[in-house]
Amino acid sequence: MSKLSERDVAQFIERLDKRREELRWGLLDKLKDSGDKNYLELAGQVRDAGDESIADLLIDLSTSAIEREVEELKQIEEALRRIGSGTYDTCIECGGRISLERLDANPTAVRCKECQARLEDMRGGKDLTPSL
Repeated sequence: MSKLSERDVAQFIERLDKRREELRWGLLDKLKDSGDKNYLELAGQVRDAGDESIADLLIDLSTSAIEREVEELKQIEEALRRIGSGTYDTCIECGGRISLERLDANPTAVRCKECQARLEDMRGGKDLTPSL
């Protein structure tokens, strides 16, 4: 499998930079909104235990969404670091090449298709990273 072309790398940098900015602005907006919608306000509006559990669920979902976005932001930063060091398309497990198709589907992939599939099999298919 051949190395990525300079054009391919430039396109990945552009995609990763664009997604990084989307995440940054989205997180900033959520942080601004969180000052207006804290738990006490939401809990104070509930009428019964069912409403309270819904309020708890909404807060948990919001926190989970923020955590996922922060994790994606970290993966993007790591991918950009690997591009800078020339190891972007190198599998962290076997040292082989990560295919252009896999990186196109998941620009933050750190493993080749085979190593990712092996990892998912070991974890009982619970890993959320796509194997394509």
